[in-house]
Amino acid sequence: MNTLVCVKRVPITGGKIVLTDDERAIETRHLGFTVSPHEECAVEEAVRIAEAHGGTTTVLTLGPPEAEEQLRDALALGIDRAVHLVTDGSDWDPEATAAALVDAIETERMAGNPYDLVIFGSESADNGNYQVGIRVAHALGRSCVTGLKGLAVQDGHVRCEQEVGSGRDVYVVALPAVVTVKEGINLPRYPSVPAKLRARRKPIERAEPEARAPRLELVRLRAPSGPGRQAELLGEGPAAAPAVVDVLRRLGVA
Repeated sequence: MNTLVCVKRVPITGGKIVLTDDERAIETRHLGFTVSPHEECAVEEAVRIAEAHGGTTTVLTLGPPEAEEQLRDALALGIDRAVHLVTDGSDWDPEATAAALVDAIETERMAGNPYDLVIFGSESADNGNYQVGIRVAHALGRSCVTGLKGLAVQDGHVRCEQEVGSGRDVYVVALPAVVTVKEGINLPRYPSVPAKLRARRKPIERAEPEARAPRLELVRLRAPSGPGRQAELLGEGPAAAPAVVDVLRRLGVA
C-alpha cells in the first residue's frame, strides 16, 4: 500500500489576514508559514494507513525552496519520503499545479513506484480553490471522493465518509483512487524531538517543473470580515435582573 499526500506551504491561519493592495495575494511580511489544517490531517491519515496496512508514504509539495520546512515537518510526523517540486515562489494556478503533480506521479509510476492512494486536503488555507485534487484525479483517470470525514482501506478498496446534514454519505471505491480530506477526520499527532532531529537528516528529492502557460486568471481575493460582536448593557446590580429574564424569554430559554 503506497500512499502519497500532497501539501502546500501557506501563511499561518491564526493571525489576521491582510491582502496586498491589488487584492491578488496575501501580505506575508509578518506571517509565519505552515500547511493547511486539512493537509495536517491528510498527513496524519497517510501515516495511520501505513501503520495499519504497511507500505510506504510520500509527501509531495510544489513551492519555493522554503517549503522544505513543511516537508521536514511531515517527515517528523512519520512520512517515509519527501519530494519537492521547486518553484521560484510565484503562485501557480490550479491547472498548472495539478499538471505538475500529475507529471510527478506518472514519473514515479514509470519508475516502478505507483501510488495506490493520493490524499489532498479539501482546500488550501490561502486561495481555497478546491480544484487541485479533482484535477489530478481527472488527469489520472481515477475515482475521486472529496471533503471526507472518514477514510478506511478495505480489501483493495477505500471506504469514504462525507458529513451530510445530520448523517453521513458512504462511498466505497476501488484503488487506486484520489481523495480529499477535511480537518477533523483525525487528531494529528505532535512530532517528538528525536523525530524532528531525524527528519533534518533525511534526504529530500527535488525537481524543477516547468510552469505551463496560465489559462486561468485570479481576479481578486476577499478576506471575510467576520461575524462581529455587539454588547448591550442591561443595567447594574439587582435592578438588571428583570432585563436578563426578559432576554432569556425572548431567546426561548426561560
